[in-house]
This record gives sequence, C-alpha cells and structure tokens, in this order.
Amino acid sequence: MPVISADNLTALAAVLFALAWLGFWIDRQPIASKIPGVPWVIGTGLILSNSGVIPMESAAYGFVGQFMLPLGVALLLYKANLRSIFKQGGWVLPAFLVASIGLSLGAIAGFYIFDLGDAGAKIAGTYTGAFIGGVVNFVAVSQAVGMTPTEFSVSLSASAPASIIGLLVLVALPSIAFIRRHFPSPIIDAAEQPTDAVAAEVHPNFRLDHIAGALAIGLAINAAALLISSRLGIETYNLFVVTVITVALANLMPRFFGALEGDFALGMLCMYAFFAMIGAGTDAIGFIKSAPILFVYCTFLLGIQFLVVLIATKIFKWDLAEALIGSAAAIVGPAVAAGVATAKGWRALITPAIAVGMLGYVIANFVGVVVFRLLK
Repeated sequence: MPVISADNLTALAAVLFALAWLGFWIDRQPIASKIPGVPWVIGTGLILSNSGVIPMESAAYGFVGQFMLPLGVALLLYKANLRSIFKQGGWVLPAFLVASIGLSLGAIAGFYIFDLGDAGAKIAGTYTGAFIGGVVNFVAVSQAVGMTPTEFSVSLSASAPASIIGLLVLVALPSIAFIRRHFPSPIIDAAEQPTDAVAAEVHPNFRLDHIAGALAIGLAINAAALLISSRLGIETYNLFVVTVITVALANLMPRFFGALEGDFALGMLCMYAFFAMIGAGTDAIGFIKSAPILFVYCTFLLGIQFLVVLIATKIFKWDLAEALIGSAAAIVGPAVAAGVATAKGWRALITPAIAVGMLGYVIANFVGVVVFRLLK
C-alpha cells in the first residue's frame, strides 16, 4: 500500500507537478549541461513509485496521458512553420527507418546470443514491433505470434525499464563531449545559444487573455480530434489527428498563432507532467522478479539500435539532433520523441517527431511478425 493512495488525486497531482517543477529547475542549473531535467523527472518518479511513496497506477496518471499529453502537443505546435520544418527536420524520417532496422538487427542478434527459451522467437518479434510502434503494437504482435498470457505479462514487465534506460541514454548523448566532437549538430548548437527569442519563450509574458485563448484553442482542437478519430475508428492515431489539425491551423493563420504568448511554456509544462507520469508508472522491480534476462535482451536490442543510428549518422553526415529524434520516435514513440525535442529546444523537430512516430504504428506489426517468422 503506497503512502499516497491511488484515489488521492489531489496529492498525486501535486507530486506530478512538483516533479515537473524539479525538471524545470534542473534545466536552469549548471548540471543541466550534463544531465538535463527530463531524466531527473523520470528517475525521481520511478523511485517514488517503486519505493511505495506513490502508486504505479492511478486515474491521475490517466488524466495526464489522455488529456494533458494531447493538449501539450497542440500547444507546442502553434508556431509550427512547415517550410522551416521541412528545411530543418528532413532527416528525421531516414533516421527513424535506420533505427527501426537497428532494432530488428538487435532483436535477431540477441535471439542467438541470449537464452530466451522456447518463446524466444515470439519475444524477439513482439519486442521489435513494440519498440517501433507502441503498446498497441505490443498487444497486436503478441497475439499474432501466439504469446501465452504468462509470456505476455513477463515480456511487458521487462520492456518498460529498458525503455526508460534507452530514453535516458538518448537524452544524455548530446551532453557527452566525445559524441559532440564526432557528431556535429547545428541544431543543438543553435539551441544552446541564448537569444532574445529564446529568452522570451523561457520567460513568456503572462497575459491571461493569451493563456486562456491558447488553452481554449488547444482543448477545442483535442475535442475535434477525438470526434474525428472516433468516427473514423482510428482512436489509436488520435495524436496524429491532433497534429494534423494544429499544424494546418498554424500555417493557415500564422500571424494569429505567432502573436500568442505563453503557449509554448504551457506545452512544456504538459510534457514534463507526462514525463513524471512515465516514471511513476514504471515497475522497475517487477522485471527483476520475473525474467531479468529479458531486461538484458531489451537493453542489448536498444544498444544495437543506437550503434546503427550513430554509424549511419556519421556516414551520411546527418545532424545529431535529427538522428536522435528519429531514434526516439522508434524506441519511445511520437509523444515522448516530441517531448525530447521540446525539452532540448529543437522546436523544428517536434512535428517530424510526431509524424515519423505515427508511421511506426503503421509498420510495426508487419516488421514484428517478419522478425518472428525469420526466427521461428
């Protein structure tokens, strides 16, 4: 029984926003150049939930995932200039495809290196599909390859902590001196240079009419997206519908959205609350009790993916930021990839992160089943 019960929504909301506050505070400290705020938010949330201070499941977390996340995505895209995006984020898609290949290669190589038992081929295929896509793909591929309920639960418990580690590595890579020396990035360099425009975003003017308007528009966009996705039977792609509507409006009315103040800061708050939810909902102990070899396998798979992406980045001279966002879209999905781009200040990569991450939902089942068939 956690110290704060799952039905104490007010206290849990306070914890989530306190974690977001911690992340923003870290981002303003010198340590942020080495370990930015996002890993601190996720890690602290994970420690609190796994030590019994807060629960791992709660309606408060569901509210963040179902409402604050899509609202945050909309807010972050109010100033999405497609011309700038296509110019600066053009290599995110190739990086995502290379990352997907890396995940597949890692799954196949790990199958022969680690003793995964009789369910090895099922696990390899399911993990490939799950990382390229998401939880929905995890379920779909696991059913397609014939996983038993026990195999499913054990595999699922091992994948979440590995995903968190992969995310932390991804966020930390741009802060490693060796990586920065060998993988140049004008996007990262520009984000690290303070300008008047950036300062205005970090310390926006707090105008209630702008704040209220930004929230009203964001919620209206989300309501419309929910209606459209439910009518079309594509609820899984609701975040993509939110993105399409917001980007269309932002480019049809650039002056209107460009004049809004405080929208990006509100979006950042939503994303940091989402990162807090990710940490709080991760069972870091369950996999130790069930199947630690699967955690090692997942970590190996992600390691191969990072290696393949970095090699491709070096060969094709991609911008490191684009490569990392493509990798993020492959291993943690569109929402978190967009959150990473936001937290790092790579604003031009937010829309590409969501777009290619959504592509992962489309191709993941096919790739996962192919890997299973190859290894069966």
